[in-house]
Amino acid sequence: MFLPGEFVKSIFEINPYKLKERNIKGIITDLDNTLVEWDRPSATPKLIEWFKEMNDSGIKVTIVSNNVEKRVKDFSDPLRIPFIYKARKPMGRAFRKAINDMQLKKEEVVVIGDQLLTDVLGGNRNGFHTILVVPVASTDGAMTKFNRKIERRIMDTLKKKGMIQWEEKK
Repeated sequence: MFLPGEFVKSIFEINPYKLKERNIKGIITDLDNTLVEWDRPSATPKLIEWFKEMNDSGIKVTIVSNNVEKRVKDFSDPLRIPFIYKARKPMGRAFRKAINDMQLKKEEVVVIGDQLLTDVLGGNRNGFHTILVVPVASTDGAMTKFNRKIERRIMDTLKKKGMIQWEEKK
């Protein structure tokens, strides 16, 4: 349940052409430390271009975050990207709402995030293909710091079993 389908160093390694080859029509993505640093209020120019590339290719994106409404809304609204806040990941309600809102099937959607305990576990438990990204910042909010300690133990176990070769950014 903690093993992602893929590992990438950054969201920018995910391109619409590869997604479309796999019949992917939608993305559920985390916000903090997946798209931007947890304390960055708005999208970078490079990220704005990535969203545009997805949109131009017909790939729908929904931000699904455990953060509060103000944080997610302030980030998403200027980009006109749908969002779900206080998602309670890894629980399934927000994932189901996202695919219903996008009018897609789970087989047509990938879940992208930087955390095993919320994004990968939630995506896997709900039948999605998951993509784990290296966190964009080396610092985290309080709850995420706690999760990262648990994640490091899980990652170490997966590495020892030869199930992953991915290294966290220092």
